[in-house]
Amino acid sequence: MSLQIQFCWRLVWTATLVLWSGFASGVNGHTATGEHGMVATVHPLASRAAVEAFEKGGNAIDAAVAAAVTLGVVDGHNSGLGGGCFVLVCRKDGKFVAIDGREMAPAAATRNMYLRDGKADTSLSQNGPLAVGVPGAVAAYDLASREMGKLPLAAALQSAADIAEQGFPIDRNYARSLQNAKEWLGKFPASRAMLLKENGEPYEEGEMLRLPDLAKTYRGIAEHGTGWFYQGAFAKTIGDWMAVNGGILTAEDFANYQPKKRQPVRTTYRDHEIIGFSPPSSGGVHVGQILNILESFDLKAKLQSADVTEESVGYHFIAEAMKLAFADRAHWLGDPDFAKVPRGLTDQSYADGLAAKIGADRLAKVDAHGVPDDWKSNVYGKHTTHIATADSEGNWVAITATVNTTFGSKVTVPGTGLILNNEMDDFSAQPGVPNAFGLLGAESNAVEPGKRPLSSMSPTIVLKNGKPVLTVGAAGGPKIITQVVLAIINFVDRELPLDECVAKPRLHHQWRPDRLLIEKGFEDSIVEGLRSRGHGIEFLSSCGTTQAISRTDDGGLIGVADPRVQGQAIGFTKELVTQ
Repeated sequence: MSLQIQFCWRLVWTATLVLWSGFASGVNGHTATGEHGMVATVHPLASRAAVEAFEKGGNAIDAAVAAAVTLGVVDGHNSGLGGGCFVLVCRKDGKFVAIDGREMAPAAATRNMYLRDGKADTSLSQNGPLAVGVPGAVAAYDLASREMGKLPLAAALQSAADIAEQGFPIDRNYARSLQNAKEWLGKFPASRAMLLKENGEPYEEGEMLRLPDLAKTYRGIAEHGTGWFYQGAFAKTIGDWMAVNGGILTAEDFANYQPKKRQPVRTTYRDHEIIGFSPPSSGGVHVGQILNILESFDLKAKLQSADVTEESVGYHFIAEAMKLAFADRAHWLGDPDFAKVPRGLTDQSYADGLAAKIGADRLAKVDAHGVPDDWKSNVYGKHTTHIATADSEGNWVAITATVNTTFGSKVTVPGTGLILNNEMDDFSAQPGVPNAFGLLGAESNAVEPGKRPLSSMSPTIVLKNGKPVLTVGAAGGPKIITQVVLAIINFVDRELPLDECVAKPRLHHQWRPDRLLIEKGFEDSIVEGLRSRGHGIEFLSSCGTTQAISRTDDGGLIGVADPRVQGQAIGFTKELVTQ
């Protein structure tokens, strides 16, 4: 069968699947139910790849990995094998596994590498060869597949390689990202040849994009194993290019990379347990901290009130809790193998003290971070996308993956087809100088050789009575943390259906800059109530995208892909087989 015919069949099948899922759910494919498996991602082809893994006998781990590597093809402006990830799994035996596939600074990295004439030049940490950290996604997906999956990583890679080779129609978000990044992509010949037309203009929504070099890289890993990527020909290709193009990343840096298993952050909220990712993710710590602060307030009464004034007060409490937590993030958080990150940040007693600063009719004055009691001794041990999957065996998975900002560093090494990350920008290039997301950092997140930069990625699993009831995560830089918080509040306090938990308008505060970001969609009276309490309001069309899965009343699974983008949730139910 020719490649053209194969691809036509793939398009027909995908279109049919979207229509079927939308008809079954009534929400254009963003919501679905299933008995034996569930997936929610930002792209229908990635969701379909997860279902194919279920159909081959795989579990939720296999499905999540298949979706992740496929997103690296069809959603490469957000994530890919040139970036990193955090993988959080609740296994069917109730045990949790947290795999840190975060990128790592090269051995030649120095704390002042982005300073020019004594000032940080953020263009160097955000674009070009100096912005690239050692990718960790391949190692993390391989470890997850080997230790918890039923299918080899090679199977997912080969399927994704077929899509890359045959081509796919780019969606609205991909087209918008190309338009926004075309100037920088045009500066790197391989990126320009791969992602822009001959006249230098970006492809438009619906146009076909073929990535044959990326297909070769995927097949190289599938055929030769991850050693080819980290210790073999691929690593040498990257190192050789960097050496003559102003980069410091070497083949030895690739060879030294190892994924790490972390102990999840465990906190509680109301009668639920919140399982998040530990540092170098700031997500687990600060999702837990924000919710701990909000334990002091009756959000259920506020947010379910028919009185809009009361609802506005509830949102005010949430915004203030976010602000207090992000002040702590700026000072304390970093790679626990290099920095002392206090466990006390998630203590309820510490949160109670912070909550006491919040008044119903005024802004809390937050000039600096707080200080947990045992901060010296009780410490943690040594653009983005989110995938949610679950299966009837009891495996629940949350993977958040990234290349950082849109198309990462914009660098593609010729012949590889792989967009490389710009995660070095997630370090603190200089105290007091914000990164691409406006986040501040301190000594804990300074650049050091072999260190992993701080991340906002927040893969989260929520338990009730010891059993998983929700897996949730998001994309959107620092707004990831606040999206996950709001989804949990909507789920626990507001008791909303899962699709409404995800679709409800959002707000975000990260301490600095001192402004409250609000999605359009809030009632005017709520916005005015927030303004009256002193909040400086800035409107956004979107605060990011969230994917989530929970249980249905009859014990099945329901998945929701954020309606803000063209994603898809698909449920999997095995056909009955008679013996």
